Amino acid sequence: MSAPASGETRLHRAITGPALFLFILGDVLGAGVYALVGKVAGEVGGAVWVPLLVALGFAMLTAASYAELVTKYPKAGGAAVFAERAFGSPLVSFLVGFCMLAAGVTSAAGLSLAFSGDYLGAFLDTPTVPTALVFLLLVALLNARGIRESLGANAVMTVVEVCGLLFVVILAARFVLSGQGEPSRVMEFTPGVSPAFAVLGAALIAFYSFVGFEVSANVAEEVKDVQRVYPRALFGALLTAGLIYVGVGMAATAVLSPERLGDSSAPLLDVVRATGYAVPDGLFAVVALVAVANGALLTMIMSSRLAYGMADHGLLPDPLTRVLPRRRTPWVAIVATTVLAMLLTVTGTLAALAETVVLLLLFVFISSNVAVLVLRRDTVAHPHFRAPTFLPVLAIGSCLLLLSQQSAGTWLRAGLLLGLGVGLYALSRWHRGRASAA
Repeated sequence: MSAPASGETRLHRAITGPALFLFILGDVLGAGVYALVGKVAGEVGGAVWVPLLVALGFAMLTAASYAELVTKYPKAGGAAVFAERAFGSPLVSFLVGFCMLAAGVTSAAGLSLAFSGDYLGAFLDTPTVPTALVFLLLVALLNARGIRESLGANAVMTVVEVCGLLFVVILAARFVLSGQGEPSRVMEFTPGVSPAFAVLGAALIAFYSFVGFEVSANVAEEVKDVQRVYPRALFGALLTAGLIYVGVGMAATAVLSPERLGDSSAPLLDVVRATGYAVPDGLFAVVALVAVANGALLTMIMSSRLAYGMADHGLLPDPLTRVLPRRRTPWVAIVATTVLAMLLTVTGTLAALAETVVLLLLFVFISSNVAVLVLRRDTVAHPHFRAPTFLPVLAIGSCLLLLSQQSAGTWLRAGLLLGLGVGLYALSRWHRGRASAA
């Protein structure tokens, strides 16, 4: 079996290297960083930077597999397409794609609730769920307008997001250099707990903050010169996000104790307040809103492109492949994923669904890491990135290690979602069978 180079596509190749870098960086940073520091500090103590680096290492292992697969098969659909090529099983390909869809749409629903909750409440008193539905509608309209417009908005929001985080680091550095704070805390672990176990438990939380890079695989069909651009943007964005996370983590624990960070629902805002500098609280509310909106936009771009790619490969109904004639965006897929996100916003609980997102993505990562090894026997005519064989092997081990840290309740919820996926797959096969017979 051989694959063509990048081939022709009905989607618009409008994503440049810098735009792809900001796309990945914005999705990796996301809104999670604003709660990440407190949760990690509660697990590991003051040495927040250690599990952050461990999580970055785990993410880079799987990212190497994505760099090879995307540059080898640059088509919309991402992990589902890789699974189809590697395993030759429509059911496996469907379940991998379904895991991505479930995780992506659920994340967007959660981000819409976060946007319309306490962050927006700092400025407006509006009902949470109706505001979340309006927010998702606005995201869908921007998504349908075009990938170039969506990525232009992402670039602006990512810059705002990064500047806000760097601002926290600068304020904390000035605070410590003035003789205040306790910088020695950055080398301290939680008393009475094995540092190794503490780091592993905290790395599971930290790993959630690095997921998002896999989303970029679903826009590969719209990237210019994908074989050259994609690996640079992917690794560069992950390393940049890792450095920012480490800086924020060290700044936070140098200013506030791990106990105070762990008890806080807005740890970075508390860090800024503790420095004593006259920074309006509303400033960080705006940055948080921008971060949440950015994450929701990028997640819905991924979900709609994934639905389009799966339909293009016969795993979902054909109407999902329809694109707007002038905008060349998959409008039916955008409508379908937005409606699903709206349903989850109305009926789902944010805490339970967020825990399940991590588990679903770990299944996707294992599939992609196995696929890159299986597909080594498949040759393509064009040059592409090739990861050293030991990297996907280590990546599989890291995913299994993180899976072992999940709770029984999370496993149950993920199992129910996968059962729903099997049911949808069987229904689709039955419908296609009847159509063929007719």
